[in-house]
Amino acid sequence: MYGFCRFLMIVIIFVKGHCHRINIMKKKVFFAVDLGATSGRTIAASLEDGKLVLNEISRFPNHIIELQGHAYWDLPALYMEIIAGLRDAGLKGYEITSIGIDTWGVDVAFFGSDGGLLRNPYCYRDTHTADAPEQFFSRFDSSKVYEITGIQVMNFNTLFQLDTLRRNNCPALEAAGKILFIPDALSYMLTGKAVTERTIASTSQMADARSGEFDAGILDAIGVDGSLFSPMVDPGYCIGMLSPEVRRLTGLGAIPVIAVAGHDTASAVAAVPAADADFAYLSSGTWSLMGIEADAPIISDKSRELNFTNEGGVDRTVRFLKNICGMWLLECCRREWSAAGIDTSYVDLCVQAEKAERFRSLVNPDNPRFANPESMLAEIADYCRETGQPVPETQGEYTLCILESLALRYRQVMSNLRDLAPHEIKCLHIIGGGSRNSLLNQMTADAIGMPVVAGPSEATAIGNALIQARAAGVVGSLQEMRHIVSESTDTLRFEPSPGNEWDEAYMRYNNLQ
Repeated sequence: MYGFCRFLMIVIIFVKGHCHRINIMKKKVFFAVDLGATSGRTIAASLEDGKLVLNEISRFPNHIIELQGHAYWDLPALYMEIIAGLRDAGLKGYEITSIGIDTWGVDVAFFGSDGGLLRNPYCYRDTHTADAPEQFFSRFDSSKVYEITGIQVMNFNTLFQLDTLRRNNCPALEAAGKILFIPDALSYMLTGKAVTERTIASTSQMADARSGEFDAGILDAIGVDGSLFSPMVDPGYCIGMLSPEVRRLTGLGAIPVIAVAGHDTASAVAAVPAADADFAYLSSGTWSLMGIEADAPIISDKSRELNFTNEGGVDRTVRFLKNICGMWLLECCRREWSAAGIDTSYVDLCVQAEKAERFRSLVNPDNPRFANPESMLAEIADYCRETGQPVPETQGEYTLCILESLALRYRQVMSNLRDLAPHEIKCLHIIGGGSRNSLLNQMTADAIGMPVVAGPSEATAIGNALIQARAAGVVGSLQEMRHIVSESTDTLRFEPSPGNEWDEAYMRYNNLQ
């Protein structure tokens, strides 16, 4: 009897120990929520043999709601998409280690003293801030704002949104108990815990570029109490666990929500597969953001004159960059063609563009008239007429006009960036969805006269997941994260072509407004 009991004890100890080893070896899954201005997705990411593997759980549209003359984001709808993604991940058997959310910048949501959402947040494309910089700078010196924040003037920056709402006696702002940026707002809805993540806050034009904290003088100038903002935290901070309500809705347990680099570009830049610091990046999507990673803000009369910006990055780095109106023009044209019953893919459009006459028509993608016109096709046509150029007629001609114009705009910004950068720039890394556009990538290499490395296209979700992995102790330094990216993804290299046709086109482009 004693021998049998001893045998049972050995079996139990073995099973317990074996289960413990299995538990240790369980794959860690990081749930990345990546929300863009037109669509969102949820992704389950895991590290396997030193490589990051992404599995898409869900993909959904992010609609701008036009209501009573204003444009809003549907925050509850985005929350429910996250809930659905978490529920689906659980049903598929993923054991989630943590959750992280990244979104676009500048926009904020207002919550009441009871924690309830007061109303859907304004979309940055709303026209109510059209003259907001002029209104604010009539009371506060613009050069002082840049000296403090290092942020470029864009009429939809949080600074100008809040100032506009205060001047218009916005009831939601007046009743607000909390002001949260979009990724922080969604994390709050999941956990009941409120923070202000530093990279997303840096887009506001209200934070000191050196300390990373909100500037009291700027907040005073717009009449906003600093106590409405939650404590500032860095990427990797654990915000809190899923609330009991969210656990019930998803069927999941007490999973931590991590503050990743909440600004999608900050997460994307963390995933640039660069081996050294001598690179520039172009995060290419609806917006294009071209810049470098710096150790400290670059704030000078020249950077202010050229309207460059200093935003926060992982490990308190600075993303010194310029915002460029990227694939927005072509996306708008595609929507118009689709509404007319012409469903054309990017691949088809690029094939047609390659057959069109080179440098026939050019536009300045950052001209304000292209920000949100009723018809992008009509706006491009009018611009070409007004500048004495042939009006595009075919889809291929419109596409080529937009892509060549973007490449020339990239050349213009790169020229300024090289003058301002504290180090030599030897290569341009293109990341994001636009990195899949081989035609534009080659045009960019030709226009800037520099090698282009394209990929990964899912840089934002990758950066989001790796920041979670770092918080879980699976990954160490930022450079280690980038090494994992280079080992996990395929990239394409584009060398500049010989010839001076881009030089001639650039001279034409510089004469446009």
